[in-house]
Amino acid sequence: MGNADSNPHFLFFDSIIVPHNHKPINITFNPILKLKNFLLNLIAMKYTYLFLLLLTLSCVSEKQPEIKPSIIPEPNKMEVVNGSLKLSGETTLLVNKETLISLAEKFKSDVTDRISVKVDNSEKAQIKLEIKEGLNPGEGYFLQTSKKGIIVQSGTEKGIFYGLQTLKELILFSESENGKISLPLLTIEDEPRFGWRGVMLDESRHFFGTEKIKQLLDVMSMHKLNVFHWHLTDDPGWRIEIKKYPNLALIGGQGNDINSDGPVEYYTQDEIREIVKYAADRYIEVIPEIDMPGHARAANRAYPEFSGGGSKSHPEFTFNPGKAETYAYLMDILREITTLFPSKYIHLGGDEVHFGNENWKTDTDVKRLMKQEKLKDLKAVETYFVHRMADSIKALDKIVIGWDEIVDHNLAPENSLVMWWRHDKTDKLKAAVNQNYEVVLCPRIPLYFDFDQDESHQYGRKWRDGYASLELVYDFPPDTLAQFTNNSKLIKGIQANIWTERIHDINRLDYMTYPRLSALSEAAWTNNKNKNFDDFNRRLKPMLSWLDKLNIDYYNPFQPELSPEPPSGYNK
Repeated sequence: MGNADSNPHFLFFDSIIVPHNHKPINITFNPILKLKNFLLNLIAMKYTYLFLLLLTLSCVSEKQPEIKPSIIPEPNKMEVVNGSLKLSGETTLLVNKETLISLAEKFKSDVTDRISVKVDNSEKAQIKLEIKEGLNPGEGYFLQTSKKGIIVQSGTEKGIFYGLQTLKELILFSESENGKISLPLLTIEDEPRFGWRGVMLDESRHFFGTEKIKQLLDVMSMHKLNVFHWHLTDDPGWRIEIKKYPNLALIGGQGNDINSDGPVEYYTQDEIREIVKYAADRYIEVIPEIDMPGHARAANRAYPEFSGGGSKSHPEFTFNPGKAETYAYLMDILREITTLFPSKYIHLGGDEVHFGNENWKTDTDVKRLMKQEKLKDLKAVETYFVHRMADSIKALDKIVIGWDEIVDHNLAPENSLVMWWRHDKTDKLKAAVNQNYEVVLCPRIPLYFDFDQDESHQYGRKWRDGYASLELVYDFPPDTLAQFTNNSKLIKGIQANIWTERIHDINRLDYMTYPRLSALSEAAWTNNKNKNFDDFNRRLKPMLSWLDKLNIDYYNPFQPELSPEPPSGYNK
């Protein structure tokens, strides 16, 4: 007989319930009855456990899986639930605006190796692209994958494009079985941290050509990078055709940073237009840089009458600021530049003029200018030049960009943008913000991609033993710049600069660019609270496999021995 609790109204006799306060009943138990009761109890317990198990599973199904999909840059808001959407055979796609057809066709081409997409007008289409009024008017997008299909929505075509880049990664990096792609079920509401997410490539020192630029633009667009700053002129070579001054390309375009007698290499104006359109189709703005008043040696080889001379270590380094003809010459060049580049910006450089302005001290035209304009020193001459060219750029209805040296020249902030590059001079960044300039952050450490990315590397640059590791790029901007990045609307964004003194061929260009470009994209797009470097490394591995398919010779941070550092060709 079981023990009776003092409170309940029932006594338990094995499996038989007897009302309390009654006299005990004499029961004779037979084995069959006891076995029957035991089995009933066992069945009851089984169904209780089954119910609890089902309840637990139903709760778990609403939680996020432990492993998120591999998307770079990481979306700023994403919810993932268990389950998957299977895509197989021909996947249909519907657009609600004709202007989205070109995006749909490009997406179709991008994923053709994984799935077949047909642009259709059926409301039953598995993928729907929808421009919706009232949604994010900028670059944001909404993406949802469910058992019913896929929806990409935005207030703009640009937002739809970025949503499709995310969907493309999901398709390219998801598992497949028996010809079926399995996509995670998720909802994404996403928009970028910074509006300016840039890459600069220096092609004056070494020339890479149309196909390599297009490949770079393709990878940039996959990563939602949206500015290509094209450094086309500098001391070693002039890389753009100017119709009025053909010798700029034919003479100034000869050679490179290693071999001044190398072949003539430059882009024709037709090639420039082709690349600019290619970039625009991927929502990338191309900004030209025509360096002045310094870094002008290639131009001065072609037209020495406009040279302001240089110094012993930097001969023929400057344009002549004392000649009126110099300004007319440069204005003619800029007029042709504006017909080729629809961007509202023109970059005039403006850096390191002191490297080679020694000849200005004795130049007759410069001395006359100083007397006429009451300019007390060579710095004042430089300021005069920069102001005059900035006014010319404004007259062309463009905004001038310059490296952070232009902060000293007191240009009008409403028509100027500063690129802060000297990481050891935060006072220049502070001065730019205090003077109300818009600023793009591109400091040497860690955003100069000609710097080494690993301590063991020996052919790139270092700054007092400092280098630009993958993690430093990913963590940019650091907390030390939070006073600027968190509070100032003047910080437009960030940019990596690929200078090519130590990048002489395509293989080394790839090696120095990737995978740091992936880290850059997440630094530029994803808010700090959503970033995690360990998780980024997990998501980076499928991206590296994609780069393999493009025959890109990247640095492998997980197995460095598989990607030994290629020589730089640098011999100075």
